[in-house]
Amino acid sequence: MGKKRKRSETQTAEPTKKDEGAPERPKRTLLGWKDKEEVKKQTVSNPESSPVFRNKEKVMVTCSRRINYRYRHLMLNMVSLLPHCKKDNKVESKSSKGATLNELIELRGCSSALFFECRKHQDLYLWMAKCPSGPSVKFLVNAVHTMEELKLTGNNLKGSRPLLTFSGNFEKDAHWKLLKEMIIQIFGTPKEHRKSKPYHDHVFVFSIVDDHIWFRNYQISIPHNESDKIVRGGLDKMTLVEVGPRFCLNPIKIFAGSFGGPTLYENPFYVSPNQIRALEKRQKAGKYAKKVKAKTRRKMHELSNPLEPDEFADMWRE
Repeated sequence: MGKKRKRSETQTAEPTKKDEGAPERPKRTLLGWKDKEEVKKQTVSNPESSPVFRNKEKVMVTCSRRINYRYRHLMLNMVSLLPHCKKDNKVESKSSKGATLNELIELRGCSSALFFECRKHQDLYLWMAKCPSGPSVKFLVNAVHTMEELKLTGNNLKGSRPLLTFSGNFEKDAHWKLLKEMIIQIFGTPKEHRKSKPYHDHVFVFSIVDDHIWFRNYQISIPHNESDKIVRGGLDKMTLVEVGPRFCLNPIKIFAGSFGGPTLYENPFYVSPNQIRALEKRQKAGKYAKKVKAKTRRKMHELSNPLEPDEFADMWRE
């Protein structure tokens, strides 16, 4: 018979314990930290070692059904200018569109929305909303000129980050300040976005004229000759070349919620396109009524003042 092994040989070696002095670092993914509770504890204990803020703004761009071709081209131009946007299918323009859009935005993982709503195949309304809690703004879009229509000479790199410039009127009233902040969050491309380029070669210009917001897009043109190299900070030789598109935003209402809710601001100078068309029809109808009245006056004048018989009327008939 074989000899029995000693008990010390049969015992397995105990696993070595890790150094408990340094706490384990939580696992990190591309979208952030996995264990959020540990991150909160670390930030409370060491406020200096807090994680850096990362802008994850995403904008959903969509339109309503039965949209005009020009307005659809404008929407596609805006999609090409915003690398952090997501385009979705058309949505029916009904009273329940707010709940539908909020659900779509949540499914796509977005935080803002640009909704182009077309009415009567001729009126374009733009909804600019922060989801799901609001606020939201409804604009009437006028003076639309797309890139294909203008054919301007400006050309910027697709996906590059724009510079946003605003006129001084945006600091005048509270509702303009709110609109400025919403435009900054929606039109500003986040830094280090996966679809963006790390360059600034075009400018978005927002200016207020006659209580309307006018939008322009310019390319920053720099000479590339060796003799004309620009020193850092030298703006004398830089020029702006317009790229397009062009449009004008007339604010109608500002709501506290997303696509609805209590009204925070209402434009007192807003006149709907239906009222403008009704006034034009009345003016045309007034012209026709004037013509009818002029004919009746002419007939009454002829009856009250008949012409005297001419002596020589039948001279050449004989």
